[in-house]
Amino acid sequence: MTALPARAEAVVVGGGVIGTSTAYHLAEAGVDTVLLERGGLGGGASAHTAGMVRTYFPGNPSTGRRAVRSLNAYHDFARRTGASLGLKRLGFMALFTDEQQIAAFEADQQDQQAAGVQVGLIGAREAAELNPLIDERAVLAAAWSPEAYHVDGLDIVRGYAAAARNHGARLFTHTPVTGIDDDNTVHTPQGSIKADSVVCTAGPWSGEVAAMASVDLPLTPHSMEMLFTDVPPVPHRELPMTMHVASGLRIRSWRDRILLAMGAPKAGESREAWLGRIAGHLGTLFPALDGSGLHRAWTGDFDASPGNSAFIGEHPTRRFLYAAGFTGAGLCQAPAAGEKLRDLLIAK
Repeated sequence: MTALPARAEAVVVGGGVIGTSTAYHLAEAGVDTVLLERGGLGGGASAHTAGMVRTYFPGNPSTGRRAVRSLNAYHDFARRTGASLGLKRLGFMALFTDEQQIAAFEADQQDQQAAGVQVGLIGAREAAELNPLIDERAVLAAAWSPEAYHVDGLDIVRGYAAAARNHGARLFTHTPVTGIDDDNTVHTPQGSIKADSVVCTAGPWSGEVAAMASVDLPLTPHSMEMLFTDVPPVPHRELPMTMHVASGLRIRSWRDRILLAMGAPKAGESREAWLGRIAGHLGTLFPALDGSGLHRAWTGDFDASPGNSAFIGEHPTRRFLYAAGFTGAGLCQAPAAGEKLRDLLIAK
């Protein structure tokens, strides 16, 4: 392994989709950049997602604004980085099952559209035409956003990492950060490096990394488990990602099966009870999936902020920047987050 340099203008901590985006945008701007990753690149939350980038986030147009900016960057990804992402449009639908949810959508729609988000209200019949698994009798209406795409998160990580290296960034894997001194000396088992600025993009571990620098990031890591259904006897057509607003249940096509998620068991709830709750929602909303077996696909930890809106900023008194709290939506916001951190650092 190449030895750590003695110093760098920026040390990025975390090699997921946010960290590699940040390393790329900094290096492209001419900043001497080192990235430190505790495991392999993209081995954390970036590898444990539903593989979708979308722009509509109910009730959160600020996230939508970053997602719109990021989706534009993904469409331009091959030109900027030399790596193709193979985006495949599926669309995103949010199912409303009570009138208050529809009213909240209508109150939020103008701000969403001002953020550049393409989203509109459709009836239950049209929702069932877009996703034939839906029982239209169980749904009042839905929000439909066509700008949602399948993508492999690791393709994004690899593309940004390669492009960052091409611009001179140095990326070190299996190099966990063990301490950060007041002068921004970053310690690892492989040695120490003095940073002009430290940039924390460590996903679920961002709170721990920030605490090493005596910075408080109010994050709560939480678990997410993705599940597969049985392979159906008759193949489903390709479906949009569909979310039940009341429960947070999300389903989408994944090869010959359905991939779904609804968080993880609550405190004190058995896994069997949690699976029972999921099965109940499936039977009501998607009766064709009623009785289908549910099998663990993968699990992962995510960093959540109190308001489910990411923290992207800088400490007021020391050269410590951060982007964290993406609550599993880091793929959707990574380009914009990297650009924002670059702009903040260069302005220092």
